[in-house]
Order: sequence, then C-alpha cells, then structure tokens
Amino acid sequence: MEHLIAVTLENKSGSLSRVAGLFSGRGFNIESLSVAPTLDPTVSMMTIVTSGDERIIEQILKQLNKIIDVIKVVDLNESDAVSRETALIKVHTRSDDRDEALRIAGIFRANVVDSSPASYTIEVTGDVQKIQAIIQLLQPLGIKEIVRTGRIAVARESLRPAASQPRPLAKVT
Repeated sequence: MEHLIAVTLENKSGSLSRVAGLFSGRGFNIESLSVAPTLDPTVSMMTIVTSGDERIIEQILKQLNKIIDVIKVVDLNESDAVSRETALIKVHTRSDDRDEALRIAGIFRANVVDSSPASYTIEVTGDVQKIQAIIQLLQPLGIKEIVRTGRIAVARESLRPAASQPRPLAKVT
C-alpha cells in the first residue's frame, strides 16, 4: 500500500543523504521524494512517497525517528491530507494538433509555459489522477518529454477550532 510520509528535519548538509540511506540500506523503495526549506531556513520539509505493508511502514517510521537530524515524522495516511504534484509535459504540435493541445490544457486548467513551432510545454498541477489523465489525453499528440516533481503534501487542519485556541472576536461596527 502506498504511504505519504512528511518528515521535518534540520536543513543541513547530509540530512537528505541520511534519510535516503535509511531507505536504500534496508531495501525500501522511495517512489517520490520532495524536499525544500520551510519558513524557518534552518528546517526543511520532506515528503516521501513509499509503499509497503503495515509492518514495513511501521519500521520505516521508527527508523526515521531515530535519525538525529529528524525533528518530526508524520504518516499522512493516518490523517486527512492535501497532496499535489506538478508536471511539465512537452508535446509535439503539428499545425493541425495545436488547437487540440490547447483544448486539453484548458480542460485541466494547465498552462502553456513554452511554445515553439514544433512543440508546447504544458505545466499542470493536481493530484496523481489528474496528472495521469492529462498525460493519457496528450499521448496521441506525441509526448516528447515529461518531468514530474513528485508529490508534496500537508495534513489538513481540523474544521473545528481546538478548545485551547481562542476564537477570533467579531468586529463591532
């Protein structure tokens, strides 16, 4: 089963290498990996997509928590989360296919970010199903190249305010 794991870690040399080494050293696969600094430049957020049964995922989570640079590990499958991926898709565009490529991009709220007489580069962001769907529709036109970011994800906040958080006061006019 596929799992999304969010790892907050110190943004310093070797941190990413230690996390990747944990996976390779134990024979676990990373299906996608995305990492970038947070608002605090000393901290990074890493989103890992991996797969395995419950025993393997439990082992991965425990091993991640043992890495010195790791601050927090969250299995996003245990909560409601928002995840997105971005893809750049370079499509052959013969003169009779250009309108079709633009129509497909419009359906998916994608943007043409580069154009030449022979191709369009289309940028699309969404969930995995959306990315797969646009790729399938563009394939008959002839895809030259695809580059995908891998998924990023964040847990959703509760719809109810926590009891310990004060409610904002209404403005009196």
